[in-house]
Amino acid sequence: MENLIESRLYFCFNCRNHVALHDDIISKTFQGRNGRAFLFSHAMNVTIGPKEDKELMTGLHTIADVFCCDCDQVLGWKYERAYEETEKYKEGKYILEKSKIVRENL
Repeated sequence: MENLIESRLYFCFNCRNHVALHDDIISKTFQGRNGRAFLFSHAMNVTIGPKEDKELMTGLHTIADVFCCDCDQVLGWKYERAYEETEKYKEGKYILEKSKIVRENL
């Protein structure tokens, strides 16, 4: 918990549940369903939906929607599998849409 206090946190836009740490951002240049999105190495206080294969801008991926565990809002998705070798770095990572999260400094 001590590390959480020193880090900038991201919250669900709807209920203000903690969902990610600023330090876990890998990239801010991703595209979500509704605009800009961030790629995170980890997410917290989320639930993962069923896996599905989707053709995204960078090729075929197996993804699962990511939901806030408090209010059930869809926040983005988790990359479960990337079929292209150059996209493998995304596996196990989270896309959180900028419009679905808010940042706060503690």
